[in-house]
Amino acid sequence: MGLSGPLRAELWTAGVVVALDQLAKAAVRSSLELHESVEVIPLFFSLTRVHNYGAAFGLMNAVDFPFKTVLLSVVAALALAALTWYGASLPAEQRLARAGLALVVGGAAGNLIDRLGTGYVMDFVDLYWRGWHFWAFNVADAAITVGVSLMILDMLEIGRRRVSRTV
Repeated sequence: MGLSGPLRAELWTAGVVVALDQLAKAAVRSSLELHESVEVIPLFFSLTRVHNYGAAFGLMNAVDFPFKTVLLSVVAALALAALTWYGASLPAEQRLARAGLALVVGGAAGNLIDRLGTGYVMDFVDLYWRGWHFWAFNVADAAITVGVSLMILDMLEIGRRRVSRTV
């Protein structure tokens, strides 16, 4: 028995996100040393290699405790499993939510591969304006952000025809 069309597309989407994320990280890993930076767009965007040993947005990056990497990996794996289970329960008609979830699952898987393989997640996109720097991020993080945005749009029912209900 084969996979249904929407599920197959979502698995491909997640797989493409993982592949692009890992390819980008391999390119950065082979080109930049830790904390090395290359300016791409002056005064706005650099490629800067940093290692995130914490959670999202560097939370707990400076905190050290026994089995931190194991704990963060287990939490990430459980979240990934829960997202996958949730995605399987979404109706096919919720295309926006399903597409968003595929991006989130792909991004989460890409970052989990890093954490399991190296003990950290490598980030490299450094956006800044004057003295203010946004958190460094990677392809997986961008996919997660876009995916969550699509899911929020789906929850708000943007673009769906609404039928007025009479009470």
